[in-house]
Amino acid sequence: MARIHPSGWDQVPVSPGIERERQTLRQLASALDDSYTVYHGVHWTRIDPQQRTRYGEIDFAIVSGAGQVLLIEQKAGLLLETADGLLKRYSDGDKPVPLRLAASTDTLRARLLQVCRGEHVVVQSILYCPDYTIRSPGTAGIPPERIVDAHRRDQLADIVRRLLPADAPPMRAISAVHGVLSEVMHLVPDTSAMVGEAAALYTRLSAGLAWWARRVECQPQRLRVVGTAGSGKTQLALAVMRDAAAAGRRTLYVCYNRPLADHIARIAPTGCDALTYHQLGERIMRARGQRPDFGQPGVFASLESALDAVAAGEATPYDELLVDEGQDMHPQWARNLMRLLRPEGRAWWLEDPMQNLYARPPVELPGWVVLRSEVNYRTPRRVLEALNRLLPPEATLVAGSPVEGHEVELLAYHDGRSLIDSTVTAISRALGAGFSRAQIAVISYRGRDRSMLAPYDRIGPYRLRAPTGRYDLLGQQEFTDGDVLVDSVHRFKGQAAGCVILTEIDFAQLDARASSRLFVGATRATMKLVLVAAEDAARQLRERLEADPGLAS
Repeated sequence: MARIHPSGWDQVPVSPGIERERQTLRQLASALDDSYTVYHGVHWTRIDPQQRTRYGEIDFAIVSGAGQVLLIEQKAGLLLETADGLLKRYSDGDKPVPLRLAASTDTLRARLLQVCRGEHVVVQSILYCPDYTIRSPGTAGIPPERIVDAHRRDQLADIVRRLLPADAPPMRAISAVHGVLSEVMHLVPDTSAMVGEAAALYTRLSAGLAWWARRVECQPQRLRVVGTAGSGKTQLALAVMRDAAAAGRRTLYVCYNRPLADHIARIAPTGCDALTYHQLGERIMRARGQRPDFGQPGVFASLESALDAVAAGEATPYDELLVDEGQDMHPQWARNLMRLLRPEGRAWWLEDPMQNLYARPPVELPGWVVLRSEVNYRTPRRVLEALNRLLPPEATLVAGSPVEGHEVELLAYHDGRSLIDSTVTAISRALGAGFSRAQIAVISYRGRDRSMLAPYDRIGPYRLRAPTGRYDLLGQQEFTDGDVLVDSVHRFKGQAAGCVILTEIDFAQLDARASSRLFVGATRATMKLVLVAAEDAARQLRERLEADPGLAS
């Protein structure tokens, strides 16, 4: 099978026009052997069907094992045969096919000649029109032998092999040829742009869960969704809230993590209550005229007791109940929340057992319909491949994203000073890879209270943006005045960043508890992951990862 760059091309939803090009790519990939490399424009960053990643009219560039190049311009659909040659009709007018193909070929040939320091590079080109048969090849403006029309469509791979013979003598500058084509075909886009594109791609791919989970019918509506990180549980929650708001139903969203509740509250439809279980308890207490004192020990237990004691009719019941982070809930909490739902109301329970950082037993929900989603669409493939080596076999993740991402890096430290130095190095490498400071999250494997980073507002040249534990008058979390986010793995659960630096990793044994923390931290990364671990923990991680081609140390 031919080597295809970029990879992930066969997993991305695309427009019908681009799908025709993907069929051609599938044909080339299967028919050519691995001595051929196919560069293509069916690129995962093309979220918008109108966003054409192209250099002139190059659709495919094939490089043989010897370094010879064949450019393929594909024209799907109908063509116009005129006295002036072939034309392709676009919304902005008819365009001459031969001139554009020749210009692209000449430009690339000149570029390769320059980069390869005068060494001759064979650059050929063909026109591929799989849906149209040329009636008058002699007047097309392109030599007939360089046209592969619908009549010869099945011969495309044979023609490629004939034009790029496998036994040709290899070039000295073949690596330069590959380098130029990677640049010409825009296969290394700006990192900051890729982070945004990856987020948009994740939103599109993971939306499938929101579509079919809402079509499960059961009476009463009691649906338990067991979904891995990045499977689309948040999209499902938002879709359910939008449905409820449109129908005039009163909705309650409850989770355990305050940052996640704050995030959902900002983006939820008007009229939906989104808060943590303890915030809900505070609301109940205040409705009774009681004021919880958060400076006193045991205040959270008093909030839980307030919910335990809610009497029938004390609180206006909800029509829709969404419980997120269900793995963090206690059985009594589940019973209390269900008492806040109308008898005919709809209930949704979203959970991921691998994110059970508090080692709580699963809540039993007898009679509920269970839906499982095991595909992670958010985490890049290289990160997921490395992570699968750290997890027990039964927790193996399925990659749903076509994003390759960056190589996983592992840095070791032996004391507090080297921890700071290694974390600074990780930030510097992330910036060097093209991530902005706002796209980097430094996440402590430890709790924030036990983190050695907690006393610092700056490490090296980088000012840290850390949660203060205080909230403003609007209930929003306050942060220190920095530009690189630092937080704990517990608080950052449910969020994501382009580059995650998971630091202060320290464990005696890579057991279930350690794997769970690594899982939560690693799956927050949408492009790049750096692990900063104590020497003994780093040794255990390296033993698991040493056979992984996605690891750089």
